Amino acid sequence: MDIAFNKNEDLNKQEVDKLKHKLEKVYLGGGEKKIASQHEKGKLTARERIEYLLDDDSEFLEIGAFAADGMYEDVGGCPSAGVVTGIGYVEGRQVVIVANDATVKAGAWFPMTAKKNLRAQEVAMENRLPVIYLVDSAGVFLPMQNEIFPDKEHFGRQFRNNAKMSSMGIIQVAAIMGSCVAGGAYLPIMADEAMIVNKTGSIFLAGSYLVKAAIGETIDNETLGGASTHCEISGVTDNKHETDKDCLNDIRRIFNKIGSFEKAGFNREESAAPKKDENEIYGILPNDRVKPYDTKDIIERLVDNSEFDEYKALYGKSIICGTARIDGWAVGIIANQRKVVKTKKGEMQMGGVIYSDSADKSARFIMNCNQRKIPLVFLQDVSGFMIGSKSEHGGIIKDGAKMVNAMANSVVPKFTIVIGNSYGAGNYAMCGKAYDPRLIYAWPTAQIAVMSGAAAAKTLLQIRVATLKAKGEVISDEDQEKMLKEITDKYNEELSPYYAASRLWVDGIIDPLETRKVISMGIEAADHAPIEKPFNVGVIQT
Repeated sequence: MDIAFNKNEDLNKQEVDKLKHKLEKVYLGGGEKKIASQHEKGKLTARERIEYLLDDDSEFLEIGAFAADGMYEDVGGCPSAGVVTGIGYVEGRQVVIVANDATVKAGAWFPMTAKKNLRAQEVAMENRLPVIYLVDSAGVFLPMQNEIFPDKEHFGRQFRNNAKMSSMGIIQVAAIMGSCVAGGAYLPIMADEAMIVNKTGSIFLAGSYLVKAAIGETIDNETLGGASTHCEISGVTDNKHETDKDCLNDIRRIFNKIGSFEKAGFNREESAAPKKDENEIYGILPNDRVKPYDTKDIIERLVDNSEFDEYKALYGKSIICGTARIDGWAVGIIANQRKVVKTKKGEMQMGGVIYSDSADKSARFIMNCNQRKIPLVFLQDVSGFMIGSKSEHGGIIKDGAKMVNAMANSVVPKFTIVIGNSYGAGNYAMCGKAYDPRLIYAWPTAQIAVMSGAAAAKTLLQIRVATLKAKGEVISDEDQEKMLKEITDKYNEELSPYYAASRLWVDGIIDPLETRKVISMGIEAADHAPIEKPFNVGVIQT
């Protein structure tokens, strides 16, 4: 191994260590004191509930662990947006789990909580996965009600989704394991079955204080909406349990008796590990994103037996297309080639840039995968489309539109992994968040923005200087340097994968060695949803 490999390996492993330390902090939710308080009440925490519910030694793919990271700091923050969501296995069945974290502001809903819950429901609806809700929430965080309550993608959308999922035949089971207040009370009761934990679970449209204030009635919360009230008087809930574990055991018994599901029928054979060492990814991927590398070296360390059948290998070489298997599943891979390539015409093409020929090839490959019912995997390390008169005269916009058209209309499931750069229209063409990937995860080396930090900072500086000069202000070189640093620092913060993950532009940040797990569990989830819509790209730009 050369010096560059060793340096890359050291730096990338440091990034993974940073990721693990940040996750450890996130997993504490509201902190150890709040966790102890839950235990004193006889309650498990959200993560403990999930761990107890899941099958032993099974995988859990968390979605949105970094949601709201660094946000709402003026009110003490909201780690993981106060709710834990992901895909796991209960009695051998793949399910989506949504668990309020009462250690974070008593499980109150912030704007990002609503967005994260809706993302979890979207995953369930796209893949027709059963949903388990573990409810323990004080309801809307009132100081931000205007950002949570009235709009289309706000709090109420979740109940609409409850109803839509029910009509689609998607199983929903809920457990009321703490507070369940106001509009939030509809969520568990719109599920197929709702159970409640005695003495700690409660559900009502208005608590005792509001009842007293509004209608003058004096009543305690337990009598108003406790387990006995709703299981024996109102019939709102179906069964009560004495402890969290009893309740979770009942959920397991429900899923133990669920019938089989119709499959989409994606091809799978026995899984095989890559023959080339996956750990070498750390050394291959340059920490300096300007430096080139051969993306095929990454692909061969992600796919079964390191076998990759490349499509049009000699044409449109700035994007690599081909079929392979990941954990046994057949996949079609579209990946940005990051090394400089040479065309047969003798032209040099920069790594990470989409040219007309590569866009044309990618569109055709995407159509082939739809024809053959092969899920698509996009590996992003893209700077954007090629610019300049030669590209414009050659029809780069037309060819790029063709690729976007085929990708956007694709009916086979799509999965996106952001390895490095994800800039501008390149993000779109390579199936960014706006194009409905079933799952989208980033490596710690990812950067997502309209353009690179250096390019953006210089452009923004020029605009600011021109504005000041127009006002008659004289800007010294020293002032310009200071301004450039301020702009660059701010922009670089916004480029960070953690910034993207906090806003759910990506579903999470993963160690590169978790990539196979994400794609495999994602395709397994997608296999629950038969493809019902024919592939139709509409008008193709020729």
